[in-house]
Amino acid sequence: MAPLSKAGAALAAFRADLAGEVLAPDDPGYDEARSLHNGMIDRRPAVIAQCASEADVVRSVRFGRELDLPIAVRGGGHSVSGMALNDGGLVVDLRPMHDVTVHPGSQAVRVQGGAFMSHLDRATQPYGLATTGGRVSTTGVGGFVLGGGSGWLDRRFGLAIDNLLGVELVTADGSTVRAGAEENPELFWALHGGGGNFGIATALTLKLHELPEFSVAMLFYLPESGPEVVRLYREIIATGPPEASGGIIYLTGPPEEFIPEHLVGRRLCCALLTYAGGEEGLRKLAQPLLALPHEAEIVTALPYADFQCMLDDPPSMRNHWSAEYLTGLPDELVDVFCALGNTMPVPTGTQHVLFPLGGAIATGPAEFPVPYRDAPWAVHPFGVWEDPADDENCVRWVKSVRAEVQPWSTGAVYLNFIGDEGDDRVVAGLGAENTRRLAAVKAQYDPDNVFRFNHNIAPVPG
Repeated sequence: MAPLSKAGAALAAFRADLAGEVLAPDDPGYDEARSLHNGMIDRRPAVIAQCASEADVVRSVRFGRELDLPIAVRGGGHSVSGMALNDGGLVVDLRPMHDVTVHPGSQAVRVQGGAFMSHLDRATQPYGLATTGGRVSTTGVGGFVLGGGSGWLDRRFGLAIDNLLGVELVTADGSTVRAGAEENPELFWALHGGGGNFGIATALTLKLHELPEFSVAMLFYLPESGPEVVRLYREIIATGPPEASGGIIYLTGPPEEFIPEHLVGRRLCCALLTYAGGEEGLRKLAQPLLALPHEAEIVTALPYADFQCMLDDPPSMRNHWSAEYLTGLPDELVDVFCALGNTMPVPTGTQHVLFPLGGAIATGPAEFPVPYRDAPWAVHPFGVWEDPADDENCVRWVKSVRAEVQPWSTGAVYLNFIGDEGDDRVVAGLGAENTRRLAAVKAQYDPDNVFRFNHNIAPVPG
């Protein structure tokens, strides 16, 4: 850390030089700028640089290195462990950089590093185009993509990294680098799942796909119907097309007009079937679920970008999540999953989720560092609550889900679905051999491990 006199002069010069805003702890807007999606995280950076351009990002990295400040990078700020913030360091806040440029002729889109999923989806919707995005609209595109990228469209269009065409990066020494299939290909490979370890992504270029229609069915059942619902859903996914996705979600009945009043605040089992196509095709797929007695339903066509906003989680709630990727979904596991749904803390915002994989995920490029690609299903205990008094109970429940489904785990995991669970889980999210290769790329682009507030890969020369 630099002496205070030097730091003060450097900060004044930094404020004058940056096109964006620079916030220190005494500045108006500082507390709002450091708030994260997970209300359990309370950290106080020394400086928050709200960057307006790639040049601002370069200046910020050089400022942080000059003063020997720890550097965190903020895109969406959705990481459950609060990786976008640090204590006493610099936060490079990309959120002002959220421009999206659609190239419909080449079916590609350039997205700045601070864009949210809503920026991307709203920009592509008028062209009838889309790419695999997160399952809520407030997720940051950069962290989502570089971490692998799983969403409602991945069975049809592949993981987000399967659609990554190029990345514009600021590295740990403040240099700018471009990575693509022909330019810095080893770095480009590393960015397919290696996250923010290699630099700050100021822009990403993604492949788009035609999506003229999108539809969704949400059917709500009493929890005792859960095992039958899951078995029916399993059959629909097994025999249906890759356009079909969604999940089974145990949740607290929300105060919505489509939920009967007597079920608000009570445990429910929801079958969510998304379909990259029209309502008629969806209804055919959903027929077995529609025939099963249920308490409420929504079956409708709607724009994909609109659906992306429907399941947004309230900001600043307390969060703890994890995941296990599964070898299959035998009847015994169905029963275990449903039993765990019946122990989920209610009423809270917590969800107990079972996602289908397969389709274009399984057939995508095998060389990228995403070892969970061949798993057909994933369990995602998603703890969300408001009262700190519920901390212990909700965290314990998430851990119990992981423990109970462990016999069916592949051992691999999608890192965007977990927090800080130790080095072994980082390796599980990348693959052991991939981790060694990634460590060599890290040593080339970030030998001092400047970018370490992430699922970290320690630099090891190859």
